Amino acid sequence: MPEQQQWTIAATEQPPEWFIEAVKQHTPASSGIYAAQLLWQRGIKDDQQLTAFINHKAYQPASPFEFGQEMHLAIARLQQAYNAKEKIAIWGDFDADGITATSVLWDGLGQFFKQNTQLIYYIPNRLKESHGLNDQGIDNLAKQNCKLIVTCDTGSTNIEEIIYAKQLGIDVIVTDHHTLPAERPPVAAIINPRYLPREHQLFHLSGVAVAYKLVEALYQTLPNIAKHPLEDLLDLVAVGLIADLVQLSGDCRYLAQLGIQRLQADFQQPAAARRRPGVGRLLELCQKSGDRPTDISFGLGPRINAVSRIQGDASFCVELLTSRDPKRCNELAEVTELANARRKSLQKDVQAQVAQKLTQLDLSTTSVIVLEDAQWPAGVLGLVAGQIAQQTGRPTILLSTEGSGESGVGSGEEDSAPTPYSLLPTPLARGSARSVNSVDLYQLVKDQAHLLHRFGGHPFAAGLSLLVENIPLFAAAINQQLRQSLGSTTLTPTVQADLTVTVADLGKELFLELKLLEPCGMGNPVPKLLIQNCWFENSWHRNQQDWQGKKVQYIKTEFDIRDDSSRSAFPGIWWGHYKDELPIGRCDCIAELDYNTFKKRYEIRLIAVRPSVNSALNTRNGLNAPRSLTPLILDWRNYPTPHSLLPTPPLLLEDCPTNWDDLRAWLRRCLMISRSKSGLDNQQQLAIAWSKPNLQPPNQIWLTLVGIAKYLSRTNQLVTRVQLLEKIGISDQTLLVGIKALKDLGFTVKRQDRYLQITWHPSDNAENFADAAVARFLAAVREEQFQRQYFAQVPLSTIVAIASSDNYMGTNF
Repeated sequence: MPEQQQWTIAATEQPPEWFIEAVKQHTPASSGIYAAQLLWQRGIKDDQQLTAFINHKAYQPASPFEFGQEMHLAIARLQQAYNAKEKIAIWGDFDADGITATSVLWDGLGQFFKQNTQLIYYIPNRLKESHGLNDQGIDNLAKQNCKLIVTCDTGSTNIEEIIYAKQLGIDVIVTDHHTLPAERPPVAAIINPRYLPREHQLFHLSGVAVAYKLVEALYQTLPNIAKHPLEDLLDLVAVGLIADLVQLSGDCRYLAQLGIQRLQADFQQPAAARRRPGVGRLLELCQKSGDRPTDISFGLGPRINAVSRIQGDASFCVELLTSRDPKRCNELAEVTELANARRKSLQKDVQAQVAQKLTQLDLSTTSVIVLEDAQWPAGVLGLVAGQIAQQTGRPTILLSTEGSGESGVGSGEEDSAPTPYSLLPTPLARGSARSVNSVDLYQLVKDQAHLLHRFGGHPFAAGLSLLVENIPLFAAAINQQLRQSLGSTTLTPTVQADLTVTVADLGKELFLELKLLEPCGMGNPVPKLLIQNCWFENSWHRNQQDWQGKKVQYIKTEFDIRDDSSRSAFPGIWWGHYKDELPIGRCDCIAELDYNTFKKRYEIRLIAVRPSVNSALNTRNGLNAPRSLTPLILDWRNYPTPHSLLPTPPLLLEDCPTNWDDLRAWLRRCLMISRSKSGLDNQQQLAIAWSKPNLQPPNQIWLTLVGIAKYLSRTNQLVTRVQLLEKIGISDQTLLVGIKALKDLGFTVKRQDRYLQITWHPSDNAENFADAAVARFLAAVREEQFQRQYFAQVPLSTIVAIASSDNYMGTNF
């Protein structure tokens, strides 16, 4: 279960009137106030910045030769290959950024070198070879008489492999955006924006954008050779940029803007006339039109990524993106769609298994989550790790020991830098890591390099492999390292809202206003809207189905949202959740405003929801409460209790119950007090305010109970039942089972007034005789702890539903 989220609202600074008027020029159908507030928050504070941000025609992109000497060296080596008619291999990567980068070089360099004879490409198998260059692949290219390798989205840290290629007479040009090596590798050229100053407009380029810049430089150097315009590559650039989640600023934003326009224009053509029929077919299968960044981040990107996650070999994806044969592209698109359906199913299965393992962790003492399993497929671990990191607020590392003994990272992210193992024992665990809360995950992993076989990545994502026997050491070390760096800072899952709006604000006008900020991504996230004191109606959920009608275990809830601002409801969806998870009554939510091209409607996409502290929660007949009623039940679990702010203090239930009867007793008490008052406004409230229980292992509780009993016997002291309960942390009913077990162990327990006297008469066979009684006590403790964990996390809607079913709000109570 996810921990209680911390909600924050972005710091608001009212933009000046002149700025609001300037924004309004770009959105004449609305006031422009919301877009102006967001742009001002995000550092756009003058006319020149505003114009360049919104209108790509006003932006001046950087020359590819801003990369300096390295770009000149790369172009010179390509010209040498052109003149000598050498064979060139593009060495790509298997994720969406790497596949699109390979496709850009395949189409772009293909204007200068004949495809399939002078120019070939190589995509490593995700499940066998991992990221980056490898000797086996280089041997393969050497046998084909390749004299030059051009990498894309990979290669910066593959020093040993680059040296090996050079020994075989193969030069290497690296185009990449990942971690830089300590020293320049022995390459013909290395084009990596990380060599540039951080504020440079090219610094945040992804792999596909760096590849594009290389092709752009070649177009400018050999201007009369290419037959197709350079702009034909921009749609692929946009797909890779947005799918790779790089910061969309500078040239990244400019290229993404142009590419999305190109993508949409091609999709609007008849299927037979499309320049990229494979991309068009993928958009059709995911019911998108290509005009939104989310069509890539939620549509194209996951489908391209799914192929290597499921099949390992994603080489055909380059053909899917670049072929002009509609029939062949349709076939490949359908294979891709099937891989994505399989990925969804596997991801959900692994996520459920990880959630189960999380229940055995004490997150209050865990800074980095490290979990392993022999059955987990390596290809989906990065996706699940990202979900768990978001839910828990902690960096998450998931490791698979499936197929132990292989020598690759497999599920890792980015280039893998080997540690100096001379002989590597087996078996190996391979895994993926994802960060959250601005924790530099790559540095955390790098500092444990002595325990790893290979690793690589960037601050937000990393891949690694290590000996299975090193996992406990690694987990302990990386946790200690992060705890020391955090100091007193607490990691909690956080969601931030950018704007506060009402249901009346939602719709086309606000959507078009917020669309000024697109394309959104890192550094310019999709605006998140806080809607307060709202409620949900007409909710329903269903399993999503794949394109062939086969069921996939992927849940989507649809609903209508309402508040006091409008008589009309507004539609919305909540991916991955059941309708029963929506709170009953008044609540607050954070959502994104979207346009559903399939249903042709504006809707919200729910991000987070929780009951309002002053929400109305009347559950008569299980319906949403009339707005005039005050709340009956307040959910203050894991919150500071704000009862001093309310006119009538609620009853506080601070001890986590272990059964529904305990909770019913408190609800009865509320109702009795309410009936003694006049008017609904004086209705007594119940605040459930218990904290997440800190549970000890049952064996430890038994040993503590025995130790206390022996101490009381030795000192001849008396003890009250309450003192025992507080010391051991169990319920009355479980304590009775424990006392019976003590008696079987040779203790005598006598009652004196309100005290207990415990004496011990040990015998040789007492422990054997007590085994069954102790087992019953341990079972009772485990059952009680299960109940406490359940009530610590049970949704408020379930509590309200139980209250409704027992007629707590009616006369039959």
